Amino acid sequence: MKRLLTAALLALGAGSAQAEDVTLQLKWVTQAQFAGYYVAQAKGFYEEEGLNVTILPGGPDVAPTQVLASGGADVVVDWMPSALAAREKGLALVNIAQPFKSSGMMLTCLKESGVATPADFKGKTLGVWFGGNEYPFLNWMNKLGLKTDGSDVTVLKQGFNVDPLLQKQAACISTMTYNEYWQVIDAGISPDDLITFKYEDEGVATLEDGLYVMEDKLADPAFEEKMVKFVRASMKGWKYAEENSDEAAMIVLENDETGAQTETHQKRMMGEIAKLTAGSNGALDEADYKRTVAALMSGGSDPVITKEPEGAWSHAITDKALN
Repeated sequence: MKRLLTAALLALGAGSAQAEDVTLQLKWVTQAQFAGYYVAQAKGFYEEEGLNVTILPGGPDVAPTQVLASGGADVVVDWMPSALAAREKGLALVNIAQPFKSSGMMLTCLKESGVATPADFKGKTLGVWFGGNEYPFLNWMNKLGLKTDGSDVTVLKQGFNVDPLLQKQAACISTMTYNEYWQVIDAGISPDDLITFKYEDEGVATLEDGLYVMEDKLADPAFEEKMVKFVRASMKGWKYAEENSDEAAMIVLENDETGAQTETHQKRMMGEIAKLTAGSNGALDEADYKRTVAALMSGGSDPVITKEPEGAWSHAITDKALN
């Protein structure tokens, strides 16, 4: 009788413990770049924390910072240059976790264009993504002493495809190690005909794919606790994805409602993404943050941010989530 009563009380307790809702806005479309979150959802890691997580895909018309500002999400995935630029303009974003340790951004160039070193960029047309992704590029050009007004380099506002390189409208285009570079290869261009310049190798890398929330929300202990659970489960998802990359890629495919992704591309992407999340336990490395800030402030007459931010990141969540 006592056992039955205990079981009944436990069942009652379980029924009354309602899952907390969390909405995550991604920076881009459903792909292995965000595998950790989809894995955490599929493997029940969010459920174990009592969370009901909704993952919203991004796209060319979605600005995570704006979605967060309008209350359309609790937490967003964004690149730090975009987040810090928004913060300086008055949108109080805070980085609460940094699953990505390394940058996957690079310029991919056709060797036939005559580019062999960064010094060869002068006089060339370079494809650049905007919408916040241009900041690391502008900093790099400033570091090289190259004006981007057309006098030294011509900036081609690049869509989210590799056409400018394939059609030879640009000597180099922006690519990610895990995505667009492989689109160039899949289009029939041999790796031997290309030369790549990784931002990480050139000393101009900035932090990518961090988790951001609004500063005022963090003042609420209930929200803070919810984010602790979210980050803990998400990092569990990321580490599982690193160790089981093919399975993670298949989980991503199951969540791709557009049907645009392929198994080959997602498995390859996940293999590359695992290299970028390796070495991070989710806590922001202050040295990486300072390097990003220094890069963004060194834009000459047109820096991305004009002063060192205050309160732009916090270890409050990861200190609790990872211990």
